[in-house]
Amino acid sequence: MDVSHLLDPLNDAQREAVSAPPGNQMILAGAGSGKTRVLVYRIAWLIQVEHVSPLSIMAVTFTNKAASEMRHRVQDLLQIPVRGMWVGTFHGLAHRLLRSHHELAGLPEGFQIIDSDDQYRLLRRLIRERGIDENQWPARQAQWWINARKDEGQRAHAVNGFGNPAIDGWQQIYQAYEEQCRLAGVVDFAELLLRAHELLRDNEALLQQYRQRFPHLLIDEFQDTNAIQYGWIRMLAGPQGHVFAVGDDDQSIYGWRGARVENVQFFVNDFKPHTIRLEQNYRSSGNILAAANAIIANNDDRLGKKLWTDAADGELVQVYSAYNEEDEAEFVIGQIQLWIDGGRRADEAAILYRSNAQSRLFEQVLMREGIPYRVYGGLRFFERAEIKDALAYLHLLSNPDNDSAFERVVNTPNRGIGERTISQLRTLAADAGVSLWQAATEVCSRGDSQRMQVSLRRFVDLIAELRETLNSEEIGLQLRKLLDCTDLPSHYDKEGQEKAETRRENLNELLRAADSFRLSYEDEQAGLSPLAAFLAQAALEAGEAQGEEWDDCVQLMTMHSAKGLEFPLVFVAGMEEGLFPHQRSVEESGDLQEERRLCYVAMTRARERLVLCHAEMRRIYGGQNLCRPSRFLRELPGELKHEVRPGLAAAGQNTQADASSHSGGNAGSGQFELGQRVSHQKFGEGVILNIEGRDAHARVQVNFEQAGCKWLVLSYANLHPVR
Repeated sequence: MDVSHLLDPLNDAQREAVSAPPGNQMILAGAGSGKTRVLVYRIAWLIQVEHVSPLSIMAVTFTNKAASEMRHRVQDLLQIPVRGMWVGTFHGLAHRLLRSHHELAGLPEGFQIIDSDDQYRLLRRLIRERGIDENQWPARQAQWWINARKDEGQRAHAVNGFGNPAIDGWQQIYQAYEEQCRLAGVVDFAELLLRAHELLRDNEALLQQYRQRFPHLLIDEFQDTNAIQYGWIRMLAGPQGHVFAVGDDDQSIYGWRGARVENVQFFVNDFKPHTIRLEQNYRSSGNILAAANAIIANNDDRLGKKLWTDAADGELVQVYSAYNEEDEAEFVIGQIQLWIDGGRRADEAAILYRSNAQSRLFEQVLMREGIPYRVYGGLRFFERAEIKDALAYLHLLSNPDNDSAFERVVNTPNRGIGERTISQLRTLAADAGVSLWQAATEVCSRGDSQRMQVSLRRFVDLIAELRETLNSEEIGLQLRKLLDCTDLPSHYDKEGQEKAETRRENLNELLRAADSFRLSYEDEQAGLSPLAAFLAQAALEAGEAQGEEWDDCVQLMTMHSAKGLEFPLVFVAGMEEGLFPHQRSVEESGDLQEERRLCYVAMTRARERLVLCHAEMRRIYGGQNLCRPSRFLRELPGELKHEVRPGLAAAGQNTQADASSHSGGNAGSGQFELGQRVSHQKFGEGVILNIEGRDAHARVQVNFEQAGCKWLVLSYANLHPVR
């Protein structure tokens, strides 16, 4: 049989993987090495060459989109229908299994799946109905705890708290939740996997039936499997099954979500597979790959591989040392503008960051420059719930008759003001033709409905006191005191560590924005107060239409969201100790190694140009903090990188001397340095962000309060220091 059409498009390692004899195979597929092609051609090889029935193959992916693409590509390759082949996600295949055997699984025929939000609401209602203290046992944390137990294969009755009251408390909620789901005939996402695992474990005849039906298992993204998924694979494969596992231990970045990189090593130990490495990269230039290899080599316990390419070495990896986060954003967007001016598309450029909070400044500069953008896989900064909550409080300080703001925060954080109270207020306000705030103050002054009055008075007094004491303060100070008085940051702690930390980071970024806000000339002419102008800017930024996925727009995303994507031009921002790697990872070796894998993933998204950025100073908690460059930058070999601008430690003396040597009388005192305030006849006052060159070529970058960032040649600028 002529099988050349199945092997001709493949390189040597891909051919070896595709044509391997039936058995257990571990395919270590590096970034950009064509793993999807290998999976598709492997299925085609099994069907056409090994004469395996499509009905005997189960292929597991991590997204429905990937499953659909795989099915269509196999069908196009073989020109035969493959509708009967089981291709899908773990959750999708588990659902299919449970539908077929609902009675054995202990489920009603019409059982329903509840999504994450429905699960949360069910838990919240259950906690309230049982009189459990929501502050001590918040529903969001209960949701996280229960799902984590299910991912480890643990039922409520199997959890042993060893006398720990906290674990005992969560266990009781878990038991009550299980009973509630049973009565309602519903299952959550984690339950799908656990229930399917138990179905096969507890029914030997059924297990043998499926082992015989699916002797060939193909698993994509193996490094992202959790405990119950790995147990499911082991059980279904049994001693005779053939498992074709494709993954990359260097790209395991979802440990916080339950993924276990150890499963790759467990598979090697348990299944004794033949290991094949896909190391030829078809995405990135040689220098980018060499840089990524150098950084990931610092991780321990790797199975090991080294990416290479036939492509040219290409540009060196650029490293930009920004003065601060504003300078970082200005540089990145400036480079993107040059890219676009050179005839390239905006959607070929991506800005990657560790924390969602970092997107705000990039969004701000992109909007100012009129460059379309899209925040991939997340909300724009001013659309995020915690930002809208904080801004709603500011709106009430500016205008207490803002009903929308009132309703949003009257019970955030929880003050015991329920929907019934709010409904009564709505009726009172409508009947009297007044705002909700006026209705609330009237209720508090009348003294009727004692419980309603007490609940509202705490809120009304809080807002009234804040309005009286904060109106004369600067915006940043107003917001800081407001967050302290309302305890809004602590309100999010009940959502679980990861989400709460993200929300706190976003609130800190909002504080930074408030601290740096200055009235524009137009705002002053309009007679706006600083607070009113700040809120107007936030509303305008939130209301701007963001580019759709298919639009020609710059892509902004977290490094986690970037996995599986690629772009000709990639910027990795915020490469500083404490930000990336994240501070919480530094003390834990395993967490630090995952951060390094995340860096490897981010770098290997780039095809042509890779720019790594860090700031020497970054505003955190309202103050400027000196930042150390990320250790990942120190792990980058010198011959692979180009320093776009030397760091402050290396450049401080030279840049200051160079600038002063040519500034002459036109520059006042002739002494300029980073961070210095200066004035310009046309642009007004600003801060020096950057100094470059010497003699006649000396120039400075100044962030002017009214005119934004400008590069000026010192010999012509006529800058004057502001004393």
